[in-house]
Amino acid sequence: MSFKTDYGRVLGLGSAKEGAEHWWSARVTSVALIPLTIAFVWIVGPLFGADFATVEAALQNPVKAILVILFLLVTTRHLAEGNQVIIEDYVHSPSWRTFALLKNQLGVWALGLAAIFAVAKIAFGA
Repeated sequence: MSFKTDYGRVLGLGSAKEGAEHWWSARVTSVALIPLTIAFVWIVGPLFGADFATVEAALQNPVKAILVILFLLVTTRHLAEGNQVIIEDYVHSPSWRTFALLKNQLGVWALGLAAIFAVAKIAFGA
């Protein structure tokens, strides 16, 4: 028994029409996070306990700043998608689900943008 419409079977899409895209995005961000996490730990790890001048000097290197910002972007997207799956699976009320999904997107992206702004501010020495 199939719940797909004839049109959906022809296109190969499920009822939501974006499940495969979401699944692939989660896999791509997971794989991208492997080298980015290694680079992030390599860059930020030695800076624990350092003074601000040392952190500022390290992040003013464009390659290091770009790698840290890429790590933050990919991590933010991966976190938002993972939280979305959890909310869709476990919040059953449509109104609460919509509220939780909106709060998830706004909260995660605000956190990510704040982190990226902080790195950019340090990198540009402003």
